[in-house]
Parts: sequence; C-alpha cells; structure tokens
Amino acid sequence: MPPRFAAGRHVHNGPVVGGVAAGPVHFQVEGGPETVLKAGEVFHEPVGVPVRFDAGAEGATFLAYFLLADGEQPEIALVGGASVE
Repeated sequence: MPPRFAAGRHVHNGPVVGGVAAGPVHFQVEGGPETVLKAGEVFHEPVGVPVRFDAGAEGATFLAYFLLADGEQPEIALVGGASVE
C-alpha cells in the first residue's frame, strides 16, 4: 500500500487472516480499539464486520489470506460504497 493509503471501512465475504511484512498499518475492527500493526504482527478481519486497514506514512506491505469455500471468490465491499472483487 502506498504511504498514507486509506482503504476505507470495508467488509469481506469471509474471514481474513494475515501478517504485516512492512508497516505500520492502522487497524481497527468496528467496536474495538484502533491499533498500529508493525512488521511481524498479525491481524484477523471477521466476516461481515467493518474494519479499517490504512497504511502509515511509510506505506505498508502485508499478506492476507481469505478463508473461503472451494470455488468462492474473495470480495470486499466498502461500507456505504460499491463492491470490489
């Protein structure tokens, strides 16, 4: 993600787990505290719950794994916006 890139509040069609390779990332699951994830730290995005995942001033690199049924495609829907595949 480029520096200061804001992904916007979004949800996924399945749970997402991953790790930050280079950061920082400003991360927040709706209803929970905001945290700043750094390289080597992991995250979990629950299915259907809005999350915030924004790059810090240095930009960020991360790996994300979508836990989906066989043949199901990962989806992201911006909260209040259009769906992106």
